[in-house]
Amino acid sequence: MSSAADRGASDEAGRTLAQKIEHLFVTTTPNDQKPPSHDDVATAINIAAGERAISGTYIWQLRTGRKTNPTKKHLEALARYFGVSPAYFLDDAETQRIDEQLALLQALKQNDVRTIALRAHGLSVSSRQTLAGVVSHLRKLEGLGEDPGLRNGDA
Repeated sequence: MSSAADRGASDEAGRTLAQKIEHLFVTTTPNDQKPPSHDDVATAINIAAGERAISGTYIWQLRTGRKTNPTKKHLEALARYFGVSPAYFLDDAETQRIDEQLALLQALKQNDVRTIALRAHGLSVSSRQTLAGVVSHLRKLEGLGEDPGLRNGDA
């Protein structure tokens, strides 16, 4: 399931609204839980709005691509629920920026990744660059390809 999400995140240009919504369902769900149901999302949105703003069926239709032209109000409600800017759905550059932040948050949810990041804090620039080189080498050995953080020119 996450491999499809990873493919979607790496191919930002031309992603459909349905693909973006699917990516949010997958990446914003804690690792040890299944994504919320469409009705759960609709209920949370409606409670937050204080009115019936959206239905679970309509969210399902958007997520599966059966509906492709939501109102501004619906996009804003979905964005608020998932904790992203409404521009996530409309601007590919913003989608990529937010997806990179979501990927970082997902990585930091893993205790070992968080521990490595915290232990690197306070190291000299030279030591951090050495550590980054070791991580890049390990990624190549394991067939993982480019470091996700290097897309922004980080090293």
